[in-house]
Amino acid sequence: MGRKQVPGLIKRGQTWHIDKRIYGRRICQSAGTACLEEAERYLAKLTEDQRLQQHYGIRPSRSFEEAAARFVIEHSHKRSIDSDVGRLKGILPWIAKLPIDQVHMGTLQPWLGSRRRNGVSAGTINHGLQVIRRILNLASSDWIDENGLTWLHAAPTIRMLPNRDKRKPYPLDWEEQTKLFQLLPRHLADMALFAVNTGCRDSEICGLRWDWEVKVATLNTSVFLIPADRVKNREERLVVLNRFAKSVVDENRGKGSAHVFGWRGEPIKRMNNSAWRNARDRAGLPHVRVHDLKHTFGRRLRAAGVSFEDRQDLLGHRSSRITTHYSAVDLSRLIEASNLVCLGTDRRPELVVLKNNNAITPAKLPQSRGFERRSNC
Repeated sequence: MGRKQVPGLIKRGQTWHIDKRIYGRRICQSAGTACLEEAERYLAKLTEDQRLQQHYGIRPSRSFEEAAARFVIEHSHKRSIDSDVGRLKGILPWIAKLPIDQVHMGTLQPWLGSRRRNGVSAGTINHGLQVIRRILNLASSDWIDENGLTWLHAAPTIRMLPNRDKRKPYPLDWEEQTKLFQLLPRHLADMALFAVNTGCRDSEICGLRWDWEVKVATLNTSVFLIPADRVKNREERLVVLNRFAKSVVDENRGKGSAHVFGWRGEPIKRMNNSAWRNARDRAGLPHVRVHDLKHTFGRRLRAAGVSFEDRQDLLGHRSSRITTHYSAVDLSRLIEASNLVCLGTDRRPELVVLKNNNAITPAKLPQSRGFERRSNC
């Protein structure tokens, strides 16, 4: 007769998994092995850990994999959870079975070395380190078991790598803007023009919906209120339309889509797509990111003398004010401030940016195909 299998072990594919209630606590996790004997020894260790905790108040040993699973479940509502899961998938092969009290900068060195050898930037590595640090901090503070013990006695210090390659913002001058926008397909040029006149982020523009539009009858215009769960800082975002942003919105109105911007009736997932990258390369601006359009709007507002508080509101930055509760007078002031970047080429606020140690000033823009009606671009 074959040997009797220990209750609580289930084989899925080639790997044994544990599903058993031990001292009142249900354990569901992978044993990480295809060998039954090793799986039994691992289950025995978990059982002993639970016994010591139950009778002596000793904190049981939990793996980083178990902590990561709890983090994903508890944060499934986060907008960035898919990114966190992707980062964890690259981390777990290195530290999944380590007890969480053994996860620190020393035991992370093999993973860090592998990432560096593969040419991964310090910024990308730091995103992974931030997820690890968050999990360990939760384990030492918020996650408390039935005996009143935290999962981890104290979280180790997880230091970020120095990010010397972090790219600085690159606001466009008028000539660069014209050159780039001419090379974009029409739908993407509309989105870029909207971005450089509202300071909205890529995700805010791609997700912009008609049912977020609010009419302001006293000013004969409208604004958009983006829900807090669609905004990075989790605060409702007021989007004020200057005359060029309003013209883009009006031209996209009535196309039968729930979204303001789209392609062939479907919403666009991101502006930073192949069409954007091809256009910026052809324009000789391979370093320009979509987010630089937001920086461009902010710099032009500052060059026009718009106050810091109004720039905060126009750019959707977090502030101590309730930014979506405005009177008609407030909105009128913000619209007027936003329109300062729409002046003719001879009256635009001069934006001087040091690029490659040379001062570049905006030049008068030539009339170009498809953009004659909008001198802003």
